[in-house]
Amino acid sequence: MASKKASNKRQRGGQKSCSNVFSMFEQSQIQEFKEAFGCIDQDRDGVIKKQDLRETYGQLGKLNVKDEELDEMLNEGKGPINFTVFLSLFGEKLNGTDPEDTILAAFKLFDPNGTGFVNKDEFRRLLMNQADKFSAEEVDQAFALAPIDPTGNIDYKSLCYIITHGDEKEES
Repeated sequence: MASKKASNKRQRGGQKSCSNVFSMFEQSQIQEFKEAFGCIDQDRDGVIKKQDLRETYGQLGKLNVKDEELDEMLNEGKGPINFTVFLSLFGEKLNGTDPEDTILAAFKLFDPNGTGFVNKDEFRRLLMNQADKFSAEEVDQAFALAPIDPTGNIDYKSLCYIITHGDEKEES
C-alpha cells in the first residue's frame, strides 16, 4: 500500500510540474511555441527526433549538421521531446532572466544623473574589466540588441524592455 501511495504522489508531482510549465507562459506565447514545435516536428508524430532536426536545419540551408550536435540537442530533453518537454526546455532557458525593475536598478548605478542613458564605450570598458569580465565578442553580441543613439549612448530603459520582453522588431 505504501508503494501505491508513493506512486500516486510521484504521478501527482509529475502532473504538477507539467502544469507549472504552462503557467510560466502567457497563452499567446504557448501558441507561438506550438507553432515552432510544429515546424520542427517534420513527421508530425508529436515528438522531435534527430531526423526532424536534420530536416529543419536542411530547410534553413544548413546541410552538414553533425550527429553529435543533434544528439547534444536531443539529450537536453532527457528523453523523448514532446511539446511539454519542448516548453520545459524553453522555460529553463528563460527562467534565469531577472525582472525588469532589477535590471533597470542595475543600469541606474551607471547613470547618476538619471538620464536613462549610459555611454556605450564606458559601459564596454566596465563589462570587459570588472567582475565577470565579458569578452569583446560577448560585448558586441550584447550591443547588437541595444538601442544606441548617434552620440554613442545606450537607452538602457529600452534595452531592459528588450531583455525581458523580446525585441519588438522580431514580432512584426
